[in-house]
Amino acid sequence: MSSDTDQILSEAAQWHRDGRRVALATVVVTWGSSPRPVGSKLAVDDAGRFIGSVSGGCVEGAVVETALETIRTGAPRLLDFGVTDEQAWDVGLACGGKVQIFVERLS
Repeated sequence: MSSDTDQILSEAAQWHRDGRRVALATVVVTWGSSPRPVGSKLAVDDAGRFIGSVSGGCVEGAVVETALETIRTGAPRLLDFGVTDEQAWDVGLACGGKVQIFVERLS
């Protein structure tokens, strides 16, 4: 486990001990161009504060929103983000990519 992962999990555990509700997002699948590797984590508390990264910024806002919903409902989610090769060229990127992120509430 990397020191980044250790820090993220430690902070999330402390938030939970402090009485905050917390969700954890984890990159579970990547394909093609992906800014973060499998296993990358993002922890979110019930006030929207977060630590870590699952995308280098490009989908983090959507992941935080889903994490807040997961905190409220308790329902885990598997998020699927991708860019087709055609879309990648349209926005000036050299290659497409895909990332799947699992979001779960800590209990």
